Amino acid sequence: MKRFFLLLSQPFRRSIRNKLLLAMIVLAALPVITVTGLAAENSRQSMEDEVIDMNLSNIKWTGNYLGEQFSQLNSLIYSILLNEHLSETIMGTEDDSLSSQLTAQRNITDMLSSVLYSANTNVISAELYVRDSDKLFRISSAGSEVHSPTEVPEPYKELFDEKQYFMIHTDPGKPGQFEFTRSINRFENRQVLGGVMLGVRWAYLDQTLTLLNPGPDQTVMLADGKGSILYRQGSSTYTLHETDLINLPRDQPGYVHTRNAYVFYSSVNLSGLMLVKIIPVNAINQSARLTMNYGFIVGSISIVVAILIAVYIAYRMSRPIVMLARSMQGLGPIHGDIEPVDIPVSGRIDEIGRLETHFVNMTGRIREHIKTEYNMKLEKQTAELKALQAQINPHFLQNTLQMVGGMIYDKKPKEGYKIIKSLSAMFRYVIREPENMTSLRVEIGHLEHYMQIQKERYDSRLAYTFIADEEIMECRIPKLTLQPIVENSFFHGLDTKPGDWRINVEIRHESEQIVIRVRDNGVGISTVRLEEIRKELADRGGLQTKGSRIGLYNVALRIRMHFGECYGVEVEQAPGGGMVVIVRMPYVQEGRDKS
Repeated sequence: MKRFFLLLSQPFRRSIRNKLLLAMIVLAALPVITVTGLAAENSRQSMEDEVIDMNLSNIKWTGNYLGEQFSQLNSLIYSILLNEHLSETIMGTEDDSLSSQLTAQRNITDMLSSVLYSANTNVISAELYVRDSDKLFRISSAGSEVHSPTEVPEPYKELFDEKQYFMIHTDPGKPGQFEFTRSINRFENRQVLGGVMLGVRWAYLDQTLTLLNPGPDQTVMLADGKGSILYRQGSSTYTLHETDLINLPRDQPGYVHTRNAYVFYSSVNLSGLMLVKIIPVNAINQSARLTMNYGFIVGSISIVVAILIAVYIAYRMSRPIVMLARSMQGLGPIHGDIEPVDIPVSGRIDEIGRLETHFVNMTGRIREHIKTEYNMKLEKQTAELKALQAQINPHFLQNTLQMVGGMIYDKKPKEGYKIIKSLSAMFRYVIREPENMTSLRVEIGHLEHYMQIQKERYDSRLAYTFIADEEIMECRIPKLTLQPIVENSFFHGLDTKPGDWRINVEIRHESEQIVIRVRDNGVGISTVRLEEIRKELADRGGLQTKGSRIGLYNVALRIRMHFGECYGVEVEQAPGGGMVVIVRMPYVQEGRDKS
């Protein structure tokens, strides 16, 4: 997270123009965003209060109207219960004579037909169930029927088992209607004699439910005392669980604000039902969202105008500062000839103009000082390099001469002459070649002379392999690059190792670079010493003239002097033991010397 923040803030930390641009954009955009947000929130809050007050009032009156409609249905049932011939008719159904039974059935059928035809058109059926005789009488638009069920039919069984006086329920086999059922009780002891049921279309309540104005994505529901939803209007997918419906207070209308919706509720008198209206939160936020959209359009236009003005002002104000900063970049590290830096002067008379004038004068003096200092450093490094080139390891020379002396007695003069010729060629290459750069082919020849002497000295104990791409033999590299690295392998890796010695030299052309890998199977070094060597190779100091050998440090430093800081020498531990020295330098062809 910290790295991402630094990356994001980098353009503003490095440019005063970007800082000024950001500050002006924030100052212009922040008030617009704040005002738009506050206006949208105030609009949403006002809309919320208005919706809550309106729906609380509507659901209260709607609940009262529904109670009156259920009261009418209840009165219709009471007209049956209060019929003066009901008790006699019910008792008549228990008479053994056939004529009495037919008379009783006809009386019940006539009574139900009279009630049905006098009721609202949405009352589509009427039933009477006599418990003792197990007789069920039914009147509907399809006609009348009387039969004896084998068991107490639903919903009378549920009504009797739960000892309820009335009940409202729905039948999945009869969609679009509900059944209003009431028990028939003996007046003296409240003994249940049977039940009366009216089949009513839900359309009977639709006109009243429209008082709640269910809009898009809103829902109006009727639920019974068990939390089961009996009827619903609307297209909202949001619903409530049975436990939520049961837990709604029934003493007075109210509302509950959930995470996704506003739930308004009211009990319906004389029915035991709960009237519920659900309004999604996004419906209330719609007006606020519209205000926010308008604010967003106005704010976007304001921000765009502010950005254009900020860019213009920032460019005008910061232009001389940016030009002065770019001019200062021209006085960075210098390699080679020093070119004059073009510093434009705007002619301003304010503080920036005076700063430009003083900077022009200062850069002239600094340029002369840098040129003098650079020439002195270059002459010093040239003298140090020539001193290094004149050096040769005295131990190597002493051992070689002793080996030649022994060969005079043990071997043919031709073999001794071959070693003397290789030693002479090495001296000639080190002392008489005045150039700092040479071709890879010549440098490899110098290494071959050195290895010929070493192979003669150590005989079969030393195994040496060399691989190089022919296509890069004429590229330019600094003198004394390969031989000092191989000599370092003898001195630090192989000198104290018993057994056979192996040195592998591989030179490849990889991605416009010359990569040299020198690997030995010596004793290697510890991890601590490896880190010390890497720090020494990364040092940016001068050449080291102490000692009698040209070490890895001086090879790395000379490569950086010729080609830049991205090239040099790396040291790694070889798998299986030993060390690997890796040299990287650019591919420079003959005639394109980068020094």
